[in-house]
Amino acid sequence: MLSRPELRGTQGAVSSTHWLASATGMAMLDRGGNAFDAAVAAAFVIQVVEPHLNGPGGDVPIMVYDAAAEQVSVVCGQGPMPAAATPDAFRERGLDAVPGSGLLAACVPGAFGAWLRVLRDYGQLRLHDVLAPAIGYAEDGYPLLPKAAEMIAVMAPLFRDEWSESGRTYLNNGSAPKAGARMRNPALARTFGLLLNEARSATGNREGQIDAAISAFYDGFVAEAIDTFMRTGAFADSTGRRNGGLLTGDDMAGWRASVEAPATVDYRGYLVHKPGPWSQGPVFLQQLALLEGFDLAGMGFGSADHLHTVAEAAKLAFADREAWYGDPLKADVPLAGLLDRAYAKQRRALIGDRASGVLRPGSPDGRSAWIPPVLQTRPGHEGPDWQAQLGNGIPTVLQRTAAKGDTCCVSATDSDGNMVVATPSGGWLKSSPVVPGLGFPLGTRGQMAWLVENHNNSLAPGKRPRTTLSPTLVLRDGRPHLAFGTPGGDQQDQWTLNFFVNHVDFGLGPQAAVERPTFHTEHPPTSFTPRRTQPRVLVVEDDFPPETIAELQRRGHEIVVAASGSLSKVCATGPDADGGVLAAASPRGQQAYAVAR
Repeated sequence: MLSRPELRGTQGAVSSTHWLASATGMAMLDRGGNAFDAAVAAAFVIQVVEPHLNGPGGDVPIMVYDAAAEQVSVVCGQGPMPAAATPDAFRERGLDAVPGSGLLAACVPGAFGAWLRVLRDYGQLRLHDVLAPAIGYAEDGYPLLPKAAEMIAVMAPLFRDEWSESGRTYLNNGSAPKAGARMRNPALARTFGLLLNEARSATGNREGQIDAAISAFYDGFVAEAIDTFMRTGAFADSTGRRNGGLLTGDDMAGWRASVEAPATVDYRGYLVHKPGPWSQGPVFLQQLALLEGFDLAGMGFGSADHLHTVAEAAKLAFADREAWYGDPLKADVPLAGLLDRAYAKQRRALIGDRASGVLRPGSPDGRSAWIPPVLQTRPGHEGPDWQAQLGNGIPTVLQRTAAKGDTCCVSATDSDGNMVVATPSGGWLKSSPVVPGLGFPLGTRGQMAWLVENHNNSLAPGKRPRTTLSPTLVLRDGRPHLAFGTPGGDQQDQWTLNFFVNHVDFGLGPQAAVERPTFHTEHPPTSFTPRRTQPRVLVVEDDFPPETIAELQRRGHEIVVAASGSLSKVCATGPDADGGVLAAASPRGQQAYAVAR
């Protein structure tokens, strides 16, 4: 029995991790826009209403299917590390890892430029149309989510005593707002308004206005404010000291969002597209290549064979992530070898009857694998609670929420068959102090790069850190089929894989596939600081049968039972079989919503 219906319509569908964003996206379709306009408008609203999970200073991979061109592309909104971000720059500060908070981990903010590139190249509406809803919510207010209120309450002493601009942005006369309170961000509304004014004053041309806004952000007043902030400020971070930043206006001026070809794998007749190895996206493809050799349907959903096989395949794919992934523009990533079917067959033979407790990367093309030693959790600094919170780079409140990582998701499909899906993240309110006058903080994605030499994900100037962000777009018989994603940090490509297997192998519709109980392994090292790994831990929602859990324990898995409906928030849209559209959204957290018309 579904807790929500699978929505169907004829005009378009939007699914996202916030109901206001989904409604905004549908409003763009009502104005005559397409799926790309809907996704862009929804994404800017999410930057306002989910400030604890993302912002304009963050990052995003965006997958698009252009129905007119019949082509899938990836718009990369992951900015690179600054020119001054060398390993020595961190070692000179006594650091053996990039901090998970503060200014030192900031990359070039990629989200703003990536979304405007989507709007310019694929959309139809004008910049004012898609920015107006976000400006409205920033000016007039929106209901503050419980998790955002919780995070602000925990961080309030830091905001009052150290990060004063964050205090002006998120506190009311020095006090944390309550869940459900109307929250405003007039500084962010002003920033968006100024960008819009600069665009209008530059030209009356639609594309020219979008280019002018991009220039104002990366070459103009936004870049100038960030440059000044980085050069003149020093703020408390996870090191226990006050540090300035490395990002400069020149770093921003030299970057623009790129469009790239996706990585692909065919799985049982479905052509699956993911971002490249600067994301963790190819682990989804590697898992599919391994699972293709098993009869999952014959095992039965929720059986010990089902969970064990999927978990052990994930361990092998994520081990390769740790050994081989990185920015392919700056590192020699053997992606073709990793996705080769012969390689998958060789690796598949490693999946046995017992739970593996060892990271086992492979040797694509005969290369020798190496994974840097994991920096296990170290004792936290003495001091206030917020100091411990800064020591962990995840966008959640430690020991108060179940999720290990989080972000946002937007998916949209229109009646022409255009599809877009993205997982915006970074620049959340816990990550870094708000930049004065702009109303948003910068991201900390640099924490995912290693301070070691000769690894594909080693930190280097102008190099993208390997991120966890990973949307998915699927074609079937050459036609658009599904665009989906989920929050979840390192778990994204396990939870969405479960959704996709539910759909393909177990024959479920998207909403039913979303709502089935899910699980993930904690085997791979986390990408957020401080990195840690729990090699045999398998986290399962408590809806799975007791006999399944008992058998998994017998096979050597260390079972952690999570509350029912606590893992993942998958959002999905796509065409339906009758020429219309469909949408699905996870009921988990009572926050993600889908709209179809």
